[in-house]
Amino acid sequence: MLTVDFSRFPLAPGDRVLDLGCGGGRHAFECYKRGAQVVALDRNGEEIREVAKWFAAMKEAGEAPAGATATAMEGDALNLPFPDASFDVVIISEVMEHIPDDKGVLAEMVRVLKPGGRIAVTVPRYGPEKVCWALSDAYHEVEGGHIRIYKAHELLARMREAGLRPYGSHHAHALHSPYWWLKCAFGVDNDKALPVRAYHKLLVWDIMKKPLATRVAERALNPVMGKSFVAYATKPHLPAVAAGSAGAAGADAP
Repeated sequence: MLTVDFSRFPLAPGDRVLDLGCGGGRHAFECYKRGAQVVALDRNGEEIREVAKWFAAMKEAGEAPAGATATAMEGDALNLPFPDASFDVVIISEVMEHIPDDKGVLAEMVRVLKPGGRIAVTVPRYGPEKVCWALSDAYHEVEGGHIRIYKAHELLARMREAGLRPYGSHHAHALHSPYWWLKCAFGVDNDKALPVRAYHKLLVWDIMKKPLATRVAERALNPVMGKSFVAYATKPHLPAVAAGSAGAAGADAP
């Protein structure tokens, strides 16, 4: 289940991609299939080992084109182990709401992104997330849980402050909002409640079968109750004058 819409976020074969806070690796796998040179990074070593196994299985099955590469590694989002301007594309999906220093994470992403590169940021949407918080303290008051709820304009403002230039946004996963409302209402850890089990079965069926009726329904509902807010941005190139000045300064340096 992808949150980033690759029709709005173009990816070319050979692009160097960082999936930051990759979790189970869903976006990293899609980028690998599209011929990218992917680095999937997460602080959770167990998930990284699982992602590495899936990368190996995909390679063995011939699911990635020639030239595509994939690496899974542990790392800290606030201290990325990469030089400046290392990546053409950075994806961070459903991660920033967990991190106290979200400005620091944005600064690191901008640092490792090449000028002209693209970034996709996804976070829980304000309205559906607010309902979850109202229904259940256990939903967010856990170690590593959500520590903030972003309004769309707040996230876009943070991205601009970090030096990015947003160019598009949308909402995704409307059908998942009621599922989480049910989870919060019946108990976040209570998977046996009949409404929760029934709705989960519906979601699994939808993900596996992709029927036209639910696809149309979700597209119609996304602007109203989409679970995720997705923002796309670019890192501007240095102005020609500034770039020239920087080069001259370097040439004059002892």
